[in-house]
Amino acid sequence: MTLNPPVDPESFATPLKFAYWVPNVSGGLVVSKIEQRTDWGYDYNKQLAQLAENNGFDYALSQVRYIASYGAAYQHESTAFSLALLLATERLKVIAAIHPGLWHPGVLAKWIATADQLSGGRAAVNVVSGWFKDEFTKLGEPWLEHGERYRRSEEFIRYLREIWTSEHAEINGDFYRLHDFDLKPKPVITPDRPHPEVFMGGNSTDARGMGGRVTDWYFANGNTPDGISEQIRDVSDVATVHGRTVRFGVNGFLIGRPTEREARDVLREIVDKADREAVEGFGSAVKQAGQSTGDRKGMWQDSEFADLVQYNDGFRTGLIGTPEQIATRMLEYKRRGVNLFLLGFLHYLEDVEYFGREVLPIVRELEAAELERV
Repeated sequence: MTLNPPVDPESFATPLKFAYWVPNVSGGLVVSKIEQRTDWGYDYNKQLAQLAENNGFDYALSQVRYIASYGAAYQHESTAFSLALLLATERLKVIAAIHPGLWHPGVLAKWIATADQLSGGRAAVNVVSGWFKDEFTKLGEPWLEHGERYRRSEEFIRYLREIWTSEHAEINGDFYRLHDFDLKPKPVITPDRPHPEVFMGGNSTDARGMGGRVTDWYFANGNTPDGISEQIRDVSDVATVHGRTVRFGVNGFLIGRPTEREARDVLREIVDKADREAVEGFGSAVKQAGQSTGDRKGMWQDSEFADLVQYNDGFRTGLIGTPEQIATRMLEYKRRGVNLFLLGFLHYLEDVEYFGREVLPIVRELEAAELERV
């Protein structure tokens, strides 16, 4: 494969970080009727979190779903589940996905501060602007148009940061207000972060602008290296204007096997056994959400049926093959500016352990070799 020249050595010197999607929603991470030895319950997830932090994972991201949809019949609430995983682990940082519009930002700020205190500074939040209209309307909440959802999310994040860091917090926005408020206790301050990290995801122009202005991390759907490079450039340009830096994560579904053929056979079986009705329903919902953007640039807009079998286009990242192929592919993304991989798996316990044993050591060897070369 053709590789771009490496980024500057100082930036490249920071090792890649790894996160995994917490399976706190039934149905696993693929919308398929293939056998899945992944469970959405707490006991399984506690074991998984402890296994993950001992196999190279820095973060876990708890999913947010409020009602049954597209193969996910059951869901555990993300913030409660995140706290449980924080208390069951020692080093793992847990990111709770939340929806502005279903949370008051002051209440969430207090909740995250408490979780952060209880876990020694390991709580984080992923602000999801929302694509699933029914989750709002069936709870009796208004469904805003695309740009307004992102405006609300940006204000929500500004509120979180203000209340976490100010003794006399003030916000006078279009959606939220805050008057001379002092949150106590505040979150833990660590050398790595002045407040809990704020993540967000998206592909649209609205998402890229918001990411550059207010978030610490920007998650992108699975994509090619060129597609990721475009988003990193756009978000970074906005961040530079505002005197900020943003770090980048990309979604990827990892299938590692001793041979590429074995890995491709697993992928083929996942797609062949896809729950067609659920995949098509999901595709219709998310494409409608993306088409509501002003420039029709949004998540899932160019996704094919096979891509949608994995919720966030994880197959498109190409982490499918031998450990050497996967590690080499990861380094290609790192050269483009990716700092973190958000990974999904078919059989979590087996595959997370395989990643730590077979893939991660090669990633670290390649990183060291690259640094020596430059």
